[in-house]
Amino acid sequence: MTATAVRARGATGSGRLPGAWRLGMHRGALELRQFFRRRDQAVFSLALPVVLLFLFASIFRDSVAGTGVTASQLYVPAMMAAGIMTTGFQSLGISIAVERDEQVLRRLRGTPMPPAAYFLGKVWLVLVTAILETAVMLAVGVTLYGVELPAGAGKWFAFGWIFVLGLTACALLGIAISSVPRSGASATSVVVLPFLVLQFISGVYISVGTIPGWLLGIGALFPLKWMCQGLRGVFLPESARMLEPAGSWEYGRIALVLAAWCAGGLLLCLLTFRWKNRRDG
Repeated sequence: MTATAVRARGATGSGRLPGAWRLGMHRGALELRQFFRRRDQAVFSLALPVVLLFLFASIFRDSVAGTGVTASQLYVPAMMAAGIMTTGFQSLGISIAVERDEQVLRRLRGTPMPPAAYFLGKVWLVLVTAILETAVMLAVGVTLYGVELPAGAGKWFAFGWIFVLGLTACALLGIAISSVPRSGASATSVVVLPFLVLQFISGVYISVGTIPGWLLGIGALFPLKWMCQGLRGVFLPESARMLEPAGSWEYGRIALVLAAWCAGGLLLCLLTFRWKNRRDG
């Protein structure tokens, strides 16, 4: 039995385990403690998008003609979206693959803890770290690059559902791709490569107006491109819409694509997730 389950059992004062939700809360607290105890990993994970933003925004600072925004301001929402996907897709995909390789998942599966509690723990970890990272990125964008916070409730509502749907879709894809690496040692290469490619063809590092149409079409099949576009709509003035291929923010299409990826990601998880390595049978 895991330490999480033992503590939860003691908290109930009976021999019966609490429900998956309560165990998931305990599991989430454990995941967060483990994450922040590895200080080098925590600092690197939270600081990498900020460092990349600083580098790109320092190199590309010119105003974009006819939009009222600078190239630096365009990078802020794009890097924010990339940070959300880093937390939900990259970090989660690698960590689960490593835990599977180290037999952590197999041991957890043999305990009375409901499987849902494990995933709820990951949800809390991803949610808290994504909120922290987004807050840091937003603070840097407002302070250093003149990005203005939305004035109306409608924009904040749009930010909320883009954040929730985008993070959910990315986290489900992270869980699904965690079953692809054959070992924990290969997980970083397997997960980082497609994410790196997506960042280049989704408008994170390069303006969508300069990406070849066929590459942008491939990027449009995945959540990151739509998260970048939606967050640009939230934090940039309406005049910046002209930079989008459709000439508008397309919030309806963004919602449909992200919701579709949430459903598709869940299906992929159900079909592909494994508690043990292939070599274990």
